[in-house]
Amino acid sequence: MSSSILLLAMSLFIFAHATSPRSFLRRGFSVLIEDELEILVSPKKTFTCGFYGSGGNAYYFSIWFTGSRDRTVVWMANRDKPVNGKGSRLTFRGNGVVVLTDVDGTVAWETNTTSTSARKAELLESGNLILKDPSGHVLWQSFDNPTDTLLPNQPFTKSLKLISSFGRGSYYSGYFNFYFDSDNVLKLMHDGPVISSLYWPNPDSDAFGNGRTTYNSTRIAVLDDSGMFMSSDRFQFNASDRGHGIKRRLTINHDGNLRLYSLNESNGTWAVTWEALKGMCKVHGVCGRNGICVYTPEPKCSCPPGYQMNDPTNWNSGCKPKFNVTCSNFTSDKVRFVELPQTDYYGFDLVYNSSTSYEWCQEACLTDCNCLGFAYRTNGLGPCFTKSSLFNGYKTPDFPGNLYLKLPVSLQVSSVTPILNGSLPICPLGENTVLVGSSSMYDGIGKRIRWAYLYWFASVIGAVEILFFMSGWWILFRKQGGPDPLEDGYQALSSQFKKFSHGELKIATRNFREEIGRGGSGTVYKGNLGDGREVAVKRLGDVHHGEDFFWAEVSTIGKINHMNLARMWGFCAEGRNRLLVYEFVKNQSLDRHLFGPNLLRWKDRFRISLGTAKGLAYLHHECLEWIIHCDVKPENILLDPDFEPKIADFGLAKLLQRGNATSDFSMIRGTKGYMAPEWALNLPITAKVDVFSYGVMVLEMVRGIRLSNWAIMDVVEGEEEVEEAQLTKFVRVVRRNIQFDPEDNTWIEKVLDPRLRGQYSKRQARALVEVGIACVEEDRTKRPTMDNIVDVLLKCDNEPNVPAR
Repeated sequence: MSSSILLLAMSLFIFAHATSPRSFLRRGFSVLIEDELEILVSPKKTFTCGFYGSGGNAYYFSIWFTGSRDRTVVWMANRDKPVNGKGSRLTFRGNGVVVLTDVDGTVAWETNTTSTSARKAELLESGNLILKDPSGHVLWQSFDNPTDTLLPNQPFTKSLKLISSFGRGSYYSGYFNFYFDSDNVLKLMHDGPVISSLYWPNPDSDAFGNGRTTYNSTRIAVLDDSGMFMSSDRFQFNASDRGHGIKRRLTINHDGNLRLYSLNESNGTWAVTWEALKGMCKVHGVCGRNGICVYTPEPKCSCPPGYQMNDPTNWNSGCKPKFNVTCSNFTSDKVRFVELPQTDYYGFDLVYNSSTSYEWCQEACLTDCNCLGFAYRTNGLGPCFTKSSLFNGYKTPDFPGNLYLKLPVSLQVSSVTPILNGSLPICPLGENTVLVGSSSMYDGIGKRIRWAYLYWFASVIGAVEILFFMSGWWILFRKQGGPDPLEDGYQALSSQFKKFSHGELKIATRNFREEIGRGGSGTVYKGNLGDGREVAVKRLGDVHHGEDFFWAEVSTIGKINHMNLARMWGFCAEGRNRLLVYEFVKNQSLDRHLFGPNLLRWKDRFRISLGTAKGLAYLHHECLEWIIHCDVKPENILLDPDFEPKIADFGLAKLLQRGNATSDFSMIRGTKGYMAPEWALNLPITAKVDVFSYGVMVLEMVRGIRLSNWAIMDVVEGEEEVEEAQLTKFVRVVRRNIQFDPEDNTWIEKVLDPRLRGQYSKRQARALVEVGIACVEEDRTKRPTMDNIVDVLLKCDNEPNVPAR
């Protein structure tokens, strides 16, 4: 027995050392993501290199600060091409190349060291990942391939560029760049899909007026250990906490501002100790096309009169006009000018006159159908700028003039610039960041609570004891006839997703004997696999996919994994047989509980609404391949014993490539009553079709009846009855109640399922009604996204399920 324990202890020691971060890698090293996330650590453990997860299943080969609270990333190899959390691999090949491959074997990233003598990979204390030859010469380094961050002593040269992330929580390349321009001057530029615009240093001054020089050929800059930044164009600055011994980073944030951060090691938070622009409205493109940045006093984005947001969740997409911008609509007798005080749009000047009258400037814009408005700086003779495009808008008390916006006479708008209800603040800093000069910047490192180390040590000892106990139990009892847990686990992992033969599924379902569901795309049968798992086998109907296309589609969907998605175990594609194998969910589908004789409690309805939203948000925003379900309805929402929802029947959903906002379909998909209007209008299909279907389903859960039934005959206009959809009537009645008195909640009980008898949360009920109404907007741009819906519902989760009367 003692020898067994000794052997076990040695195995645990070897296992612990094999899976902990190491100081270097040699040729031949290879690791799967699921086996090891942290791969390398710098000598003093300041930096860690490994797989950094974001969202549900996207992973990046990255370097991050070990001691920061949110593991702040300073470098990413594959920021625009994340890999799957299962099956992806990092390999240091025999030819000297370090390669990151996705689960399907495609190369997501590799070093440019093919056929070199690279023998060793090492993470330095500076945060630089390097490949060296046997003599110690550096053949490749991450410092030569920055993402959005510059570290101390990392040379920044003419061939390098810092590129912002696309948005908060997103690591994809954004639109803001920090780089040396062709005139040898460091600059910040918005490089968007429509325009490129320099905004720092002050674009109204030349290099010399901004204190720079173009007379240099080195084009090099560096941040030193003390917090001083120096550049060959004579630009320099110091951190407000300048001094040695502080960990720092210079980052271009997703909002376009360049900031220097210092790490407070006592609590892992970052402090801003310098920033390029004090006023965020000076950042070009921050509010998108036609958008206006307004100080209120914090900077916020807004749309001008006659315009509305393109995407309610993303100001990068800016604002769109509520009218057709055509020359026929912009003739002199059909337009008027709306004054926007102390507002201007930078650049895109059609006409510039340094000294003219207001009347002359107005006439110049009036007679040019390409003019969208004009800026006039004084009430007397002043400079006039007519605008061909409205980019980089801002409103500030410091601007000595007004903008006059050209709008159709028929469009009714206010004559002053509004801050729209949907306007959003520009939020550049994370929750673990403090501002320059705040008291938390100067908390001493000596205040660190050292008890944490004691707790950590005790936890490790406890974990080792548990491992010894469990391992001893396994050694003693695994041969005594009971099931082998390791073998069971291996079988489960090795059979996560597979191709079944038609014969296997015929046996599993006892020749497709027990039918448990039927839909437009096929029939579902209950079955039992050879390993004991209960499954639902869906035999697809008239499906004419070729086997290659079918395999590509279902294999991608087979990789996704979320608690609110019915797990797909595999498929069958033999001859004309097309079958999908899902986990079996015992409580059947939502429609049987919602529309059946038994009452579905309110807390279960809200749980189902929230869980379904989480599952769709994962499909739309988080998984590696964005997926549109195309057929969200109660029949496709399965319920486990705790009434946790699992979205099913997404086996033939549409996959979207990342970066494509829309997709083309060759046929209409979905169920009548739940289908978004764009299907019938032959418009490009986006994830907003799922949002519409979800809205119909949520309103049905609120009401307790089918609202997707096509029509009723109870709307009277004069003497005639008019056919109206159930859903349309419900939305019309609710909107009328909300508009009559937005603060009154007495109408809620009238629209809720009467079988609830007052047992519900008013706050949750109102939230679900408002979410549902927003989701079924005919204009898809007005519908929220699924991650927005999740945020709204989470705010009123855990409400007590008590009588609302």
